[in-house]
Order: sequence, then C-alpha cells, then structure tokens
Amino acid sequence: MSRIACGVVAGPLYLVVGYAQALTREGFDLSRHPFSMLSLGSLGWIQIANFIVSGALFVIAATGMAKFSRWGARLIGLMGVGMILGGIFTADPGLGFPLGTPDTVPDSMSWHGMLHAVAFGLAMIGWIGACFVFARRLGGWLAVVSGLTGVLLMVPMAFLGNPGGTVLLYVVATIGWLWTSAVSLKLSRPVYSS
Repeated sequence: MSRIACGVVAGPLYLVVGYAQALTREGFDLSRHPFSMLSLGSLGWIQIANFIVSGALFVIAATGMAKFSRWGARLIGLMGVGMILGGIFTADPGLGFPLGTPDTVPDSMSWHGMLHAVAFGLAMIGWIGACFVFARRLGGWLAVVSGLTGVLLMVPMAFLGNPGGTVLLYVVATIGWLWTSAVSLKLSRPVYSS
C-alpha cells in the first residue's frame, strides 16, 4: 500500500468511529456537541485514539504527496499534526457533556482546552489551504470540487457557538473528509505516484 493511500482511509475511519460514538454515547447530541467532546468521559480514549491514528495516517499520506505538490503535502501534514495534537490535548467539558456537566459553555478554558482550540485552528488552516493548493494542481472536476470544499470549510467558522453552527460543521467536515479521500485516491494512482 502506498503512503498516499493512508489518506484514502483516514477520513472515512475518522467519520465512522466518530459517528458511531456520537450515536451511541449517552448524552451526546450531534446538534450541540462537536466530535472533540467525545474525548471526554470514561470512553474518551476511543476518540483520542481516533484523532491520533487518523492524524498520523494523514501525516504519512502527506509524505507521499510531496512528489506531486510540496505545499499541498505540507498543508495535509499540518492538518494531520493538528489532529494528533487535538487528541493529545482534550476539549473542555460543557453543554451537558459528559453527563453531569453543567448545561452551559464553560466560563473559562483550561490550558489543554486552549491547546485543543489551537490544534483545531492548525488543522483547519492546513485543510483549507490544501483544498486551494490542490484546486490549482488538479484538473477537471476534482479541481472544482477542491476549491468548493475549501470555501465550504471556511463557512462554519462564522457560526461556531451559534445554534445550527455545530450541525453545519458536521455537514461541511464530512464533505471535507470525503474530499481528502478522493484527492488521496487520485494521487495514489500509478500515473501520479510514479
């Protein structure tokens, strides 16, 4: 299996593990809680591992993408590093999750919550930037989809913390993970990897 192929499986792996937990963890609400909050509680280790393994797969994929686009590879690598750091530094509890947590946003952030937010920012910068780099480097429909995905990934940032913002983030991020798999699949073909 080529290194780039790790990028084909990383996004779907992250989505399957994340949505499986979101639908089965007591008190978790997809309309209010981002995947990051799954890192909390007694089963939090599953989401921590999901962040770290998926992020590592993206970093490995990035090393193979460097032949095709150095900047695209660096930005996918930055996204992967952001995911790994997001697993190491957990989000703060709030909004009623895990169960027993006050049903409000915390008044202040812990040091690890702040570092988790920084990691999220790094991952998003890398992800959005990679979309635009690959929009220029790829041809045909995938170039158009890359540019549109980059634009879509920016939209939820304006709505975080607002009603519906979390749902919008899930929709757009799911499109982004599938885009990342499609680009990785295209680049893993022999015509690109030789």
